[in-house]
Amino acid sequence: MLNRKVLSALGVLLGAAPAVAYDSSYNMPVGVTQIAREVHSLHMIVFWICVAIAVAVFGAMIYSIIAFRKSKGAVADTTMLHSTIVEVIWTTIPVLILVGMAVPAAKTLVRMDDTRNAELSIKITGYQWKWQYEYLGKGISFYSSLGAESNYARQLHSGIDPNTVKDYLLEVDHEVVVPVDTKVRLLLTANDVIHSWWVPDFAVKKDAIPGFINEAWFKSEKIGHYTGQCTELCGRDHGFMPIVVNVVSKEDFARWVADQQAAAKAAAEGAAPTATTATTNAPAASAAAAR
Repeated sequence: MLNRKVLSALGVLLGAAPAVAYDSSYNMPVGVTQIAREVHSLHMIVFWICVAIAVAVFGAMIYSIIAFRKSKGAVADTTMLHSTIVEVIWTTIPVLILVGMAVPAAKTLVRMDDTRNAELSIKITGYQWKWQYEYLGKGISFYSSLGAESNYARQLHSGIDPNTVKDYLLEVDHEVVVPVDTKVRLLLTANDVIHSWWVPDFAVKKDAIPGFINEAWFKSEKIGHYTGQCTELCGRDHGFMPIVVNVVSKEDFARWVADQQAAAKAAAEGAAPTATTATTNAPAASAAAAR
């Protein structure tokens, strides 16, 4: 795995500040999963390689423009001499750079698609404009939509300053709850149009396509709230279907599952008498109708 020491050494070699010292909201987040950290490291290494190439190329261009300008008597070469050695060098170097970047990137991509040995599976279905989450094998299912406060503030002529709303457009009415240090497998699909489930701190971005099941996974190593959004233009309210994942301890998750299952059982038992009464009264209603 690419680590901070590698990044620091690379930064020193390039004559720049180490990549790990750069912390900005404009940069890719480091994340809270092993995959996220690998993706961030790859991103920074490729960035510094591109910086080095830019310095070399533009440095040579600027030097040539200044040192060999017409005012100094420079004359353009009209013979157009060909050099096989030069051709081989400027072909070989880019190939080696690309291979050097591709090998670690390919290893990370393979790990990103390895959903084996998952400890928890969640089916995610995208709708216009909400998400449905089903915890497979646990009997838990719910819809997650934009939080009421954000939803009201975004309305035209609401009179509410969005800056006064906490986590504006990033809050939901039902959060996804998962345990820490647990491999969570995601099965993604959609019911209407293409959506895309994206949580940057997990380095997970996967399309939800009607009629298809895409897979992804993450394993958060840190408890906390992590937000994301739909990143596939899915209609007029595309910008109002956020994602909130609440990573809790395994003990808290077990309690949450028990509470959700108890609530679902109570709701089912509460609906049963109504259905039974309606069935029982059906013959009487039919007889009354016949009279």
